[in-house]
Amino acid sequence: MTHDSGNCTCCIIPPKMLRLLADAACDETDRCRLLDQAELSAHLRGQRSIAPVVLSLAPGKKHRSVYDAATQSTLPGTLVRDEGAAAVADADANQAYDGAGLTYDFFRKIFKRNSIDGKGMRLDSTIHYQQQFNNAFWNGQQMVYGDGDGKQFMGFTDCIDVIAHELTHGLIQYAVPGGLNYEGQSGALNESIADVFGSVVKQWSLGQSSSKADWLIGAGIMAPDVGHALRSLADPGNTELTWSGDDQPKTLDGYLADGGVHTNSGIPNHAFYAACMALKGNSWSRAAPIWYKALSLLTPSATFAEMAGATTQAAALLYGAAGAEEHAVRAAWKIVGVI
Repeated sequence: MTHDSGNCTCCIIPPKMLRLLADAACDETDRCRLLDQAELSAHLRGQRSIAPVVLSLAPGKKHRSVYDAATQSTLPGTLVRDEGAAAVADADANQAYDGAGLTYDFFRKIFKRNSIDGKGMRLDSTIHYQQQFNNAFWNGQQMVYGDGDGKQFMGFTDCIDVIAHELTHGLIQYAVPGGLNYEGQSGALNESIADVFGSVVKQWSLGQSSSKADWLIGAGIMAPDVGHALRSLADPGNTELTWSGDDQPKTLDGYLADGGVHTNSGIPNHAFYAACMALKGNSWSRAAPIWYKALSLLTPSATFAEMAGATTQAAALLYGAAGAEEHAVRAAWKIVGVI
């Protein structure tokens, strides 16, 4: 069996969700489009970027470039906004630019990290990918955004947690030695870590405490009659908070062997939420540094139990053994049934 790790393509909308929406679609055109995009998203997931890595010409400084694919598939497309340039007429271009900047600023200010690779990697984004494309993804080299079809999905560039989630997939390919295999528990951890930092970047940008945050991923990208959000870290699987097909478990007892990486990520997601609730204050103050430190302690095939061990070890390394932080982390993994 082969394993996808490193710079594989990671989409915010899982193919399973697109298939479920296709099954529920009343319009045949909508149904076919969703099924086609489900197959494309599944195909993209296994692809690895073959483009050369391009580092910033000025390491230590932001270098963002936004391109327009003009509803085509060729990447990156036509440059529409570069670092330091004024805002343009296209709102999607400005949102992609600003979201990449916020994510860069978070990792720089909170973790002293020089872009997602730690070496000044430029952050490239492409907007208007294909026609009515219902997804956004990190392809191992850059961000890519569809526009949504205006019926199921309304667009992907105006949610900072979606942008930070996808850029975190890029972080994972560099911060975890060898990356995380994109299947089984390691794949679910890959998705969970992206959700964790997507949510934390959103909270940081809004100045929200853990107790005030909504802990939702993708709130606002779906049409209101489709759902409110993709996932909830506070209460995985609560369809009233998310959407009708949300089947995420929140404890290991509910682990679905055939559930897929986006589904089972609910378990480690809830562990992070529980740790934040125990530590109180802001998620980026103590809990997020622990999760970030743990990345360097993982292997490509890491399990939930190994993530629990890595975060517990990271808490001790950062804040001292047997302290409040280590206790909170250990208790959080007990809550979700991992230890």
